[in-house]
Amino acid sequence: MNEVRTLIEQFWICKDNEKETYYKVKRDIPNFQRFVREQLGWKLIHTENLLKLEKRPAHAEPFMGIQEFSDIRDYCILCVVLMYLEDKEEQEQFLLSELIDYVETQLKAYMQIDWTSFTQRKSLVRVLLYMEKLQMLRVYEGSSEAFGIEAGQEVLYENTGYSKYYATSFPTDITNYESWNDFEASDFEELQEQRGSARINRVYRQLVVCPSYYWESNDDGDAYYLKNQRQWVSKYLEENVGGMLEIHKNSAFLMLEESDCYGAVHPRDAQLPEVVLLVCAEIRQQLDKGKLEKQENECIVLPRETFAELVMDCRNQWERAWSKEYREMDSEKMLENVTEYMRNWMMLREEGEQVILLPAVGRLAGMYPEDFQGGEKQ
Repeated sequence: MNEVRTLIEQFWICKDNEKETYYKVKRDIPNFQRFVREQLGWKLIHTENLLKLEKRPAHAEPFMGIQEFSDIRDYCILCVVLMYLEDKEEQEQFLLSELIDYVETQLKAYMQIDWTSFTQRKSLVRVLLYMEKLQMLRVYEGSSEAFGIEAGQEVLYENTGYSKYYATSFPTDITNYESWNDFEASDFEELQEQRGSARINRVYRQLVVCPSYYWESNDDGDAYYLKNQRQWVSKYLEENVGGMLEIHKNSAFLMLEESDCYGAVHPRDAQLPEVVLLVCAEIRQQLDKGKLEKQENECIVLPRETFAELVMDCRNQWERAWSKEYREMDSEKMLENVTEYMRNWMMLREEGEQVILLPAVGRLAGMYPEDFQGGEKQ
């Protein structure tokens, strides 16, 4: 068990249901505390019942949202529920009807709230289930899902007290912040005396929590630090989280062995990652044939239509080997799935009507055996 990895993988560790893990990690804190404090610049919270590593990233990325949420309303409701729990004592009980009245009162100035709407009820249910999963709420009687089916369902909850550790504390006033850019700028405000540590934190954070690390030019200060200190960066990463550091012209990757991974993994045993491996192989082939061209920063820029054709070419060639779901999937839906997956794994980004293929596309590719004949379509 790698204790610092456990803290990185999990939002937090509650002693209530992970007692053994809690004590293992807590005992090991002296061994990784310096790495967390100096290299990552993260705050470690440890109380009698909870361990949490505040994993603030170097840069906001598309995959960093709450996976259970599907609408901006979900995040707004979450914030209001956290406000509601601030005024509750630990182990204090409350009714769902009291909570939804509070949510409606707080949000009605910003958005329309109508609990007769199935969509809005499901939004609240997603938040409640997420908070139950993290043990901020405990259901004493009833079921959160019931409210999604029918308005007026009552549930009795208990406040565990963990919610007060959920939100990150900021050293500055964030009242006037308007976007994630403001948070990112203030997190690494480069005062002269702090410039070095902020740069170190950015580099390590990007390598530890992101699948890829990119820079646009050779005079990028963070990239210059990484290249100059690659021996030490590699040493500290290997000692604390494992893996092997690879640095290229405009990118860097922390590569992990298949048998020794943490967090989400690409590729995994599923159809969509398999499709993406085939798409990456097709991109390589077209690059080798001169049909695609790399720019100075190792990226490939192509129109959205061209990328769509590339994906469909892979489908036409290999769909006989795919699952029934992907063989019969609507073309637009499949393109959407592939694009979202590659965006989340930092293989591409979209700018207007252009798709920018990033260097990670060249890291992994997949092909079926040369003698593959395909199966029968169902």
